[in-house]
Amino acid sequence: MHIEKDTIKEHNQFLLKEHKKKFDYSASEVTDVENVLQKLMDFQVAIPSWALGTGGTRFGRFSIGGEPRNLEEKINDIALLHALNKSSGAISLHIPWDIPENSTHIKTVAAQYGLKFDAMNSNTFQDQPGQQLSYKFGSMQHVDKAVRLQAVSHNIEVIKYGMELGSKSLTVWLSDGSCFPGQLNFRKAFQNTLESLQQVYAALPPDWKMFVEYKAYEPNFYSMTVGDWGQSLLYVSKLGNKAFTLVDLGHHLPNANIEQIVSLLLMEGKLGGFHFNDSKYGDDDLTAGSIKPYQLFLIFNELAEGMDARGMNHADGLAWMIDASHNVKDPLEDLLQSVEAIKIAYAQALLVDRKKLAEAQNNNDAVTTQEILQHAFRTDVRPLVTEARLRAGGAADPIHVYRKEKTREGLIKERGSKIFATGL
Repeated sequence: MHIEKDTIKEHNQFLLKEHKKKFDYSASEVTDVENVLQKLMDFQVAIPSWALGTGGTRFGRFSIGGEPRNLEEKINDIALLHALNKSSGAISLHIPWDIPENSTHIKTVAAQYGLKFDAMNSNTFQDQPGQQLSYKFGSMQHVDKAVRLQAVSHNIEVIKYGMELGSKSLTVWLSDGSCFPGQLNFRKAFQNTLESLQQVYAALPPDWKMFVEYKAYEPNFYSMTVGDWGQSLLYVSKLGNKAFTLVDLGHHLPNANIEQIVSLLLMEGKLGGFHFNDSKYGDDDLTAGSIKPYQLFLIFNELAEGMDARGMNHADGLAWMIDASHNVKDPLEDLLQSVEAIKIAYAQALLVDRKKLAEAQNNNDAVTTQEILQHAFRTDVRPLVTEARLRAGGAADPIHVYRKEKTREGLIKERGSKIFATGL
């Protein structure tokens, strides 16, 4: 299923007059609007291959129909997203859910849509069919060295697939931990994990990065062996200059100050990237910006300031990716919404008056600092985001086009109504 450029242009024609009026007003309020638009056009958010099917909970999973049955169809779905929003130009694979049977062919399929391969993701939080040893009591932390070596070997295999596809990074998320007091020796678990990560790190190509993700709880509820940003920072500091911390916005205890966390990691040169989502209670994996849009803006405010301070390119200085689960929405519509929310928060951060903010901070003027940030947050930047998308060749209203073209109905017709995406 494809949506042609001419079809998108045709839909855009009906919205251009109203858009121009809104954009002209917004642009008149923005200093150096062309620079802002260029940054928005350059900014890409990778789509994970596992987000293209309906997610679920331990209580059930409800297929929407037309879900991708293989890796090639997942790439086709991401191409659909990218055709509409021009901001989803990369795909992140999860191995072994999405092992490419023919890497050359898969790379060619992606290239014809202008897609690249972002970070590769390993999986030692599940036992796979035919797997010799179980990860029930951990993988890289396991008391049995043979289990640890199995986990290491899997990660090295993931690197191999990534090299074939042109990826440049590996994300390691471990569910390792304990459910009960006394179950683990914390120090030995840390040491075992570090030793395992060092073996994987040694297998990285010279131009690769390794991201160590953390999570406060789940599936283990007493301890996690990479439980917070401090533990991740400890690991990556010991590993070397190719290792970085990866932040998933849902992987924190309630009310954690994520914007402070990313600021300090960025200051130390150890922030690698993001998994964007949103949450109300825990790792809810909800649509980005759907629950806490102000927090998302505050995070981007720190990112923009911190990256500029280090002379980093916003577009490729960090790895940007969505990690969400869609139980009641059309996954493609949900991803369009997430990317839009991310771009809006980024655009708002670009509008913050850095000079005035610094002056107010130096004067301990909490009222003015609040006013400066909230002014940027309350500015309607949607016309700017839309203009950037139009200039890149995308749709003025991606979800409108998606629905008008009956895209989900077309996918169901092609693939069937009782199809579950592979991997999940």
